[in-house]
Amino acid sequence: MTITRKVTVERNRLRFAAAHMATFRGECEPLHGHNYDIILELEGDLTPDAWIWDFGELKRIVRGLVDQLDHKFLLQRASAVLAIEERERHWYVAFGERSYLFPKEDVAVLPIENTTAERIAEWLAERIVAAIRGAGAANIVKLTVGVEEMPGQAGWYTLDL
Repeated sequence: MTITRKVTVERNRLRFAAAHMATFRGECEPLHGHNYDIILELEGDLTPDAWIWDFGELKRIVRGLVDQLDHKFLLQRASAVLAIEERERHWYVAFGERSYLFPKEDVAVLPIENTTAERIAEWLAERIVAAIRGAGAANIVKLTVGVEEMPGQAGWYTLDL
């Protein structure tokens, strides 16, 4: 018999509003935004205190990450499709005839090739794992992060640890 224990935290204050323009098949969506919700599952063994992980601490970690993205333009810095140039006070982003100049303070630069929900979930998952491992979590065996762009539409990323 296999026993799986997990905890989840989701939505409530684990959300952010951001603009992006994902690319698909060599094309680029128009600039638009979402009110993103985060859904998180941690699986692992119980600690001696019968916890997998403290809900409050987990929410603080995730909240700190989503605060970096809230009310920002999500820049897919590793894009092979967008023309991206860092300037002194701005980011210049272009695709075809469209071009944008974003003030640096309004941009969250992500080291990903596309700002899809799946890639944002991966970016979050890697940072969450680093934070909980840094806080001493040795009992966690799996982390799943969902990034919901709108109700019923989410991208997921799972790390087996």
